Amino acid sequence: MTPRSEYRMYEMILGSIVWLVLIASIALSFIQPLWAAIFIIVFDLYWLFRVSYFVINLILAWWNFKRVSKVDWRDKLETIPGWDTKVNIVVLPTYKEDVSVVEHTLTQISDCSYPAHKMVIVLAGEEKDQENFKKITRAMKEKFEGRFRDIVVTVHPANMKGELAGKGSNLHYVGPKLKEYADENNIPYKEVIVSAFDIDTIPHRHYFSYLTYTYCTHPNPTRSSYQPIPLYNNNMWDAPSVVRTMAFGTTFWMLSEVTRPFRMWTFSSHSMPLKALIDCGYWQKNLVSEDSRIFLQMFLRYDGAYEVTPLYLPVSMDTVTGASKWESIKNIYKQQRRWAWGAENLPFMLFHFKRNNRIEFKKKFRLIFNYLEGMASWALAPILILVLGRLPLWVGSDSFKDSIIFQNTPLVLEQLMFWSMIGLLVSAGLSFTLLPKPTQNVTWKSYVSLAFHWLLLPITLIVLGSIPAIDAQTRMMTGNYLGFNVTKKSKKEIQKNPQYV
Repeated sequence: MTPRSEYRMYEMILGSIVWLVLIASIALSFIQPLWAAIFIIVFDLYWLFRVSYFVINLILAWWNFKRVSKVDWRDKLETIPGWDTKVNIVVLPTYKEDVSVVEHTLTQISDCSYPAHKMVIVLAGEEKDQENFKKITRAMKEKFEGRFRDIVVTVHPANMKGELAGKGSNLHYVGPKLKEYADENNIPYKEVIVSAFDIDTIPHRHYFSYLTYTYCTHPNPTRSSYQPIPLYNNNMWDAPSVVRTMAFGTTFWMLSEVTRPFRMWTFSSHSMPLKALIDCGYWQKNLVSEDSRIFLQMFLRYDGAYEVTPLYLPVSMDTVTGASKWESIKNIYKQQRRWAWGAENLPFMLFHFKRNNRIEFKKKFRLIFNYLEGMASWALAPILILVLGRLPLWVGSDSFKDSIIFQNTPLVLEQLMFWSMIGLLVSAGLSFTLLPKPTQNVTWKSYVSLAFHWLLLPITLIVLGSIPAIDAQTRMMTGNYLGFNVTKKSKKEIQKNPQYV
């Protein structure tokens, strides 16, 4: 078997599992409804366990989130010897953005408690957007001259061989430029922290102070990435309620993960050591999910001696919107499908872990199992629980309907569903504590609408959760590879206060 055919085989695993479970669940409901009912009950029990675990970790993470948010991290940072030798580089890839979007982001970064004169801003543009990008860089240098240590400009050439157009290829081009900058300015690599942000990312005012403090106090700072909590609330009040609930779902998923660092991967906007970035060969240039892949690259480079350290402070970003409610729903579907395309990390792990005997088997197994189980559950759980769970009761034979299991299955499923709703209620309650400050257009009806859409979350999880996940995993299984979809930001979206209440 050639390496390519082996890799292709690994690409088919996840989609094959998902479709096998779906087809088997439907077929057994007609052929062996008893087996199907038992499978659904066992799966629901497993899901109840997962929900219980999720609620416990979510509450714990939320408490830490609120506690850390109250600390003056600039004061704490100044108690650490040598903190002022660190340099924070913020990389901001941009493509066809309005100048006001970039200006707003730089203003918020410069107003952070961490001294801006110790920060380097990298504006990473695209040759395909060169004229617009020139206007942006000229305006930013005029407005922010002297506020940052430096503003570096890079232009990613178009149509480079072996690249997939998107954020990853832009970052790959930027990577060596960061090394060159450190070399030219005689900055040791271990003194540099690189934050790869989306252009709409607004950090908490203490984010860089907290990040630098954590880096300085970490026992092995160059062997860890640093992951903040993603909040999609820059434009929360401009988005339809159904979009808001999905945005909070992503935040709560990350909150539940930060209490278990051994499960964590990098996601969206995050930070990392320049030394590790150089050692692993920078971001890959030919994939969609560069934000999570970069963790795997470093994990492999250091033979498993690499981790993700959680940061209990938020970075705020835009949630997807559109000109209409329907367009917003279509855009969030595309975003969820792009995130689900992170399934491309599974074949990467299987292929490279097989060839690296220096990584402990326990670490390999844990990463593979957690990723496979998480991706499969994303696609399967809502459909199995809310739709297929009832199918054996509807289509089962008369002999099955006379059985004790048939008589008791509805009651068991109702009880399991009732207790599983605890996770939904806890998430709904916590979401109101993370809402941005209301604008003049926000009334009590907006809050009622949000609460109502939390009640519709089970349906939303199928339409905007399971289906885009199955879409992505099926594309990978069949070799119909997904490209990068850019979410355009608008001037209207940046007028909102990015901080939570």
